[in-house]
Amino acid sequence: MSQLVNTHVRGEVLRHISLAERPLIVILGPTASGKTAFSVELALMINQTSPFEKGDWKEAEIINADSRQLYRQLNIGTAKTTPTEMKGIPHHLIDIVDPDSDVTAAWYKEQATAKIKEIQERKNVPLLVGGSMLYLSAVIDDLRFASPADPKLRKKLEEEYDRDEGASLYRQIEERDPQTAQSFHRKNKPYVIRAAELLASGKKPSAVKKKGLPPFDLLIYGMEWKREELNGRINSRTHQMLENGWVEEVEGLMDRGYSPKDPGMKSEGYREIMAFLRGDMEKEDLEKYIAAKTRQYAKRQMTWWGKDQRIRWISISSQKE
Repeated sequence: MSQLVNTHVRGEVLRHISLAERPLIVILGPTASGKTAFSVELALMINQTSPFEKGDWKEAEIINADSRQLYRQLNIGTAKTTPTEMKGIPHHLIDIVDPDSDVTAAWYKEQATAKIKEIQERKNVPLLVGGSMLYLSAVIDDLRFASPADPKLRKKLEEEYDRDEGASLYRQIEERDPQTAQSFHRKNKPYVIRAAELLASGKKPSAVKKKGLPPFDLLIYGMEWKREELNGRINSRTHQMLENGWVEEVEGLMDRGYSPKDPGMKSEGYREIMAFLRGDMEKEDLEKYIAAKTRQYAKRQMTWWGKDQRIRWISISSQKE
């Protein structure tokens, strides 16, 4: 048995599935923390153990909770799970929208919740796997989202965003609702605009997203690394992605007409590579800048989850995926 799905984890998971009426196993963690390998290994263990006497649960299926892996054609830079890595385990919500499609946490919640219930109806066990904090929270906290925005206000805020790439709007969000600001980057235009809309109406985004009770029996695991080791993994993975053709992938997307304004192209690293291809960034700075931005994102992820007492953290420092 591996060091990740060890005897303790195995026993805990099997007990949970045997007793749960609507089991949902969640696997989260910062970028480059080994979620994919752990989730597939856990799914294989469940399949080898089934069928379960109570509840007739059979096999495991994985649902993507990484906002970047929703997009078609974004493969290398999103570390998209490959067919080989899937090892025969069904994966859902991967490659379902084009890079110019705008997606929201409310939309994701609807898609993921429907898929979870569909899997459960087949008497299979859903594993929700990813690192997109708000998307995960939308499902496991049953977040209730605010009503659509005023088109006139949105247009005004979009114009304000475009004047300085969101710097002033994001600063306002940081001052008035720091909890919301830490959940996304300044260059994530849809999120900045939506948060600014709510603040303009006198509401804090963090308060509007009210939590409910999810209609699932949750078991949540988190991948935990020492900071310096995780940073090293991020640096190495960034280097390997560039070696594997990430720049060429972005070049191909640009040739097909996608631009920095498209939602999918706002994914970490894609903006920077487009800047490099336009001649706005030196090649020697590219890898360092992407790795630094990714390390910052990983820090925001851990800050977001740090106080969630439901998470069972699996310390995997000094171990390989």
